[in-house]
Amino acid sequence: MAKILITGGTGLIGNKLTQLLIENNHEVAILSRKPSEKNEFKWDIANKTIDEKAFENIDFIIHLAGAGIADERWSKARKKELIDSRVQSANLLFNYVKELKIPLKGFISASGIGYYGAVTSDAIFEETANAGKDFLAEICVKWEAAALQFEKEQIPVTILRTGVVLSSSGGALEKMKTPVITPLGSGKQYLPWIHIDDLCEIYLKAVENNLTGTYNAVAPEHQTSYSFSKELAKSIQKPFVGIPVPSFLLKLMFGEMAIILLEGSKISAKKMEKSGFSFRFNTLEKALKSF
Repeated sequence: MAKILITGGTGLIGNKLTQLLIENNHEVAILSRKPSEKNEFKWDIANKTIDEKAFENIDFIIHLAGAGIADERWSKARKKELIDSRVQSANLLFNYVKELKIPLKGFISASGIGYYGAVTSDAIFEETANAGKDFLAEICVKWEAAALQFEKEQIPVTILRTGVVLSSSGGALEKMKTPVITPLGSGKQYLPWIHIDDLCEIYLKAVENNLTGTYNAVAPEHQTSYSFSKELAKSIQKPFVGIPVPSFLLKLMFGEMAIILLEGSKISAKKMEKSGFSFRFNTLEKALKSF
């Protein structure tokens, strides 16, 4: 049994992960801006404070906190918030762990497949690939650097570059369930995804099986915007129209953020599979049927 401190513990992934950890006899503490439960502790990133009781007997920290990438248009202020909410929070955790000399067994951080840049290419990106050059890549590079500083204190670090998380409790999938399902842009861009249950199992594996290093947290099956939309329409019995929503319209609606919807490449899950992890939802059909 381990005691795990989670940031972003009340979000989509955090909620599900907390349940899974408790079911597997682990103890969970959560950092929150407004604690309301017995296992929640206050932190204030802007004022650089954390309730020190949160660190009592902690074995692992799982860092999920970060403003939603696709929640608002990317103004200059929003871009700063997207980076700061990930990096400054990790820096704050590091400073406390260092100062209090917390003997962590591991620091496990979310990251995104945006690390490789929002591009559509024939490449299949493995973890050793170079970072991209756009804003999404910039977020992930800084996010990961903030996590990796824990290695200076001889604390093992795990980084999970996550694709689109599919869940029945909200998130991207709910936004995709429009009355008529259509692809976006060219329809040829890839949409790397992962079922929330598989993602949470990966975090559990990182805690229980000493899974350290950087991994792509994506399902092994590759889907384009076109094929994904077609499978989704079939699954929820909605009409599918194969004529994509034009790129210019999405750019008009979302500004620079539209790049998330319009570009995407294949991301390799081989390193994760070689670690011994077996995906329960290795096809989109299986994933969608589970909801």
